[in-house]
Amino acid sequence: MNGSIDPHHGRLFIMGGAAGPGLLARFVELAGGAAARIVVIATASAEPDAAAAAHAAQMSGAGSVRALRIVTRADANAPGVEPVLRAATGVFFTGGDQERITSVIGGTATDSLLQELVSEGDLILAGTSAGAAMMSATMITGGESQRITAGSVRTGPGLEFLPGVLIDQHFGERGRLNRLLSAVARYPHELGLGIDEDTAILTEGDCFEVLGSGAVTVVDAGTATDIQVPPSGPIALAGATIHVLPAGYTFHLPGRRPVAGTPAAERERAA
Repeated sequence: MNGSIDPHHGRLFIMGGAAGPGLLARFVELAGGAAARIVVIATASAEPDAAAAAHAAQMSGAGSVRALRIVTRADANAPGVEPVLRAATGVFFTGGDQERITSVIGGTATDSLLQELVSEGDLILAGTSAGAAMMSATMITGGESQRITAGSVRTGPGLEFLPGVLIDQHFGERGRLNRLLSAVARYPHELGLGIDEDTAILTEGDCFEVLGSGAVTVVDAGTATDIQVPPSGPIALAGATIHVLPAGYTFHLPGRRPVAGTPAAERERAA
């Protein structure tokens, strides 16, 4: 599925980290508001109980919020997970280390069930920071060099809830444009999405809407006229397209184009 955009994926709420109360309130609203049944999964955190409790405390508008403790693959395959997730209207992955999420949950019963529930529209899946990075098929796992080189970014397999993209988080605050450019040059068939803190994308159908106080930077190598990725030394990336989209913009994934306005307005224009 790498590189393909599935127009039928379910609703995803993907945050760049340091989410403010407005974004968390929007997630609660999307999950059902006072009727929402939210499950917080803090697998990425080194202190999962504390992380889950801290995020749950910020979702006071929900009908119920509970933590689902998954720290081992045995936890992720335990039979008690299924009834908890099937009862949920929203699932939230906290930040931490995204490789903890993929190594603990990847390929397990929890992974398969979440893929099913999201695809069928039975819940909205959210993630912040590490919980955002794991949403893509090719996941950025690290790299802090300020150069644009093959060695400036480390990648691995994500859980592929949103195929066809590479997601980087804490984007503007940590100066990660060069890291995302390095990643997209290595995987030019995928769109690079750099999400600022207190900023999110909400997927709906074949579009995502930008929400929050920052911006989403989209790097599209599809228009590139030349890409050279040597094993050492600087990368060549000529003719790529970059969009910087604040709240109020929608991005059409299959068409790889930004549009001012919400997904509903975009559908009306297309009709």
